[in-house]
Amino acid sequence: MSQVSSTREILTSPIFTNNPVAMQVLGVCSALAVSNSMQTALVMTLAVTFVLVFSNVIISSIRHFIPNSVRIIAQMTVIASLVIIVDMVLQDVAYELSKQLSVFVSLIITNCIIMGRAEAFAMKHPPHLALVDALGNSIGYGLILLGVAFVRELLGRGSLFGHEILTTIENGGWYLANEMFTLPPSAFFLIGVMIWAIKVVQRKRS
Repeated sequence: MSQVSSTREILTSPIFTNNPVAMQVLGVCSALAVSNSMQTALVMTLAVTFVLVFSNVIISSIRHFIPNSVRIIAQMTVIASLVIIVDMVLQDVAYELSKQLSVFVSLIITNCIIMGRAEAFAMKHPPHLALVDALGNSIGYGLILLGVAFVRELLGRGSLFGHEILTTIENGGWYLANEMFTLPPSAFFLIGVMIWAIKVVQRKRS
């Protein structure tokens, strides 16, 4: 396999064939908690992308200097430092949104996607490949999160990013908002539908 093909596979695999949320069932907590609106889902996606990209690159760059006995501690230190930066920036730039996300930003530290990529990939590959892997997993994570948030906010409130798309009965329109989609269990259902759809497509291609 050529280097270009290998790099392309590293980037596309977590987006399509081995999505971290839909196929590996990682990072599901945030998918349930913050996917009730497009705004919170987008901010969480950007936060996870920042932490995942920089943690992968940093850990990959110093992997030869990390003793095997303390590698998990070193990884968590890097990840925790990046999460603190994200939390501080979010509080400074968008305080109200920061309060909505509250503890879920802090829990990025324990996100299985970030810890998993640091241990399984960044510790074994050079920085440029670790960067590609981080971008692929970030895109795969974001697509699921934003896809679930799109359906939940549109059907649950009739809006997207807080802007009314379907005029609800309460506002003199025709759409009766289905509040079931604003509840966390709806995210389970939607992720299940996405997993089914991905598997159907994969079977047809094979």
